[in-house]
Amino acid sequence: QVRLGESGGGLVQAGGSLRLSCAASGRSFRNYAMGWFRQAPGKEREFVAAISWNGGSTRYADFVKGRFTLSRDNAKNTVSLQMNSLKPEDTAVYYCAADRNYASAVYGFWGQGTQVTVSS
Repeated sequence: QVRLGESGGGLVQAGGSLRLSCAASGRSFRNYAMGWFRQAPGKEREFVAAISWNGGSTRYADFVKGRFTLSRDNAKNTVSLQMNSLKPEDTAVYYCAADRNYASAVYGFWGQGTQVTVSS
């Protein structure tokens, strides 16, 4: 069982940056791949980025490549999403998720989400 809590969301102007963090409870954090997803109003939840259990592999949605960077610290049970060059279309609720399978399309554990709003 993994419990997740996101932080770091807020309001930022287009072109700005935000850093989202996800804190996980449980000693088995290092056994899980971690992912970020987002859901904009009226749209389905979509994949943003994922990182393997040891941080050795990462993958990103095409629309964030070159702008977002995902990292993790297993000693602190945290994962961070650095978001640069933000665009208004990045506005969404961002969710942290965990799963034992890095390639999973369906994650087993989810946080409550944090709102990111990018103004034009």
